[in-house]
Amino acid sequence: MNFTSTNQSQPFTISEILKVPGLDVYEQMVCFVLNNLINDGNSLPTVAEVASKGRMSSKEATQAMQNLVEKKIIPLRVFREMVGNYGDSRLSWAAKGLLLYLKQHEGNTLSDLLEVSKDDTDNILIELKELHRLGYLEDHSIIDELG
Repeated sequence: MNFTSTNQSQPFTISEILKVPGLDVYEQMVCFVLNNLINDGNSLPTVAEVASKGRMSSKEATQAMQNLVEKKIIPLRVFREMVGNYGDSRLSWAAKGLLLYLKQHEGNTLSDLLEVSKDDTDNILIELKELHRLGYLEDHSIIDELG
């Protein structure tokens, strides 16, 4: 696995992971575990595997991975492959439901969403912005309507 620095230029080595400011012990351990498992030729591990090898709970491993995504140390794509679209605890239930709907009904516009929901425009925009902020709408056409 290539961990990239916040400027996305160079892969991290294990010794460099320890030098990244602001990483807690769980985040560092997740980096070590992912680096070791991926560099040994293994496929992407499960959250349970990372937690077990890192001597932490699955919740702690997931939280550490979420933090690493936010710090741009691991790509959102990797995190989503490991926990799935709905295992991200940063997402509200409303945002998870909207994400599920958007995945099942490609090409929807904001006006389409308003037709099938009792929510008003402001509530739907809040959930769309949450999904966008956390990287879940990068490949969806509705992002153009967010402005």
